[in-house]
Amino acid sequence: MNLTRWEPFHELVSLRQGMDTLLEDALARPSRLASVFANGLAPAVDVYETINEVVVKAPLPGVKPEQLDINITDNTVTIKGETKTEQKNEQDNYLRREVHYGAFGRSLTLRAGLETDKAEAILESGILTLTIPKAEEAKPKVVEIKAKQVAEGEKAEDKS
Repeated sequence: MNLTRWEPFHELVSLRQGMDTLLEDALARPSRLASVFANGLAPAVDVYETINEVVVKAPLPGVKPEQLDINITDNTVTIKGETKTEQKNEQDNYLRREVHYGAFGRSLTLRAGLETDKAEAILESGILTLTIPKAEEAKPKVVEIKAKQVAEGEKAEDKS
């Protein structure tokens, strides 16, 4: 039997390292930590814009259109939904269960100048695509550049 010397400071250092790791993760990924504390999941989103519209894409596998609620207020888009759990079979002996059931939600602030009343949402193959057209005044303007021809007489005057 070996005797091991107890070092209380070693255990304090381990506790401090654990707290440091927790705080680093919270600062590096605050949205993930916030979603855990909110007892729900915040779906990941891709947001991009084209010349004519802003597009929000979110993977929502297993979600049906009737389980989704999309609201646009001013320039804030809120995607909410709830997935129901499958009936639990008492004969099943789960070794691991990671599929989330319950409420989820995500709010995004988008640029101003969108025609939110013309937004269109499509749920296809588990991917939600929300398309919001830009207002005409928010679209980029193309300015035509005109070349001015200088007459030969004007060049001579400029040199003198």
